[in-house]
Amino acid sequence: MKNSKKSLTYLESVHRDGFVWGIILCLAVLAVPIIVSVLFGVFPQWKAMTKAMIAIVPMYWAVGIVEIFTYIPMLGAGGAYLSFVTGNISNLKLPCAIDAMERAKVKANSEDGEIISTISIAVSSIVTTIIIILGVILIIPLTPLLESPVLKPAFDQMLPALFGGLAVVFVSKNLKLSIAPIILMLALFIFVPALNAGTVGIMVPVGVVFTIAVARIMYKKGVL
Repeated sequence: MKNSKKSLTYLESVHRDGFVWGIILCLAVLAVPIIVSVLFGVFPQWKAMTKAMIAIVPMYWAVGIVEIFTYIPMLGAGGAYLSFVTGNISNLKLPCAIDAMERAKVKANSEDGEIISTISIAVSSIVTTIIIILGVILIIPLTPLLESPVLKPAFDQMLPALFGGLAVVFVSKNLKLSIAPIILMLALFIFVPALNAGTVGIMVPVGVVFTIAVARIMYKKGVL
């Protein structure tokens, strides 16, 4: 008797599992405040919460939509699902996945790239979780060392060093295209004091959209 069920392709299984785990994560995140409210009999004031949500939700919806179109082409479907579930995309998962695909010489839109990106992000998530567990256990004995004035400048430069190393690789590949977004980001962060490390999630999609627009203009003019 022939099997009537059609076997799923790799991408079909990725979308199925990604959708299921995305729903599970959403329910798990919402379950925490609901359970706490029920246990302690304390519920938010809906009028006040609605006003607060009206003020901030549109920004998060906008950023979320932009991030979908920004990150998926760079991470692939599997990497994107896993990144959105585990978080820390711009400062951890994205650099890790890009570096892994770069070393493997594959593209995110290929099946090999999909697999490499997903594996690298999964390993990154596991390593991050282990480091967090060790940090929680060792935070008290390591506090004097971590707060040492000698080491503070090094910790302040960890993220810039990570992105700087990646930037060298990509800037060297297409110097002409990289000049415009570099100037834009420098100008924004120098002349707009409100921008800081907390706005990276917004500025990365902005930089990507700006770069795509500049690339299209340069391509039409025959510069690229």
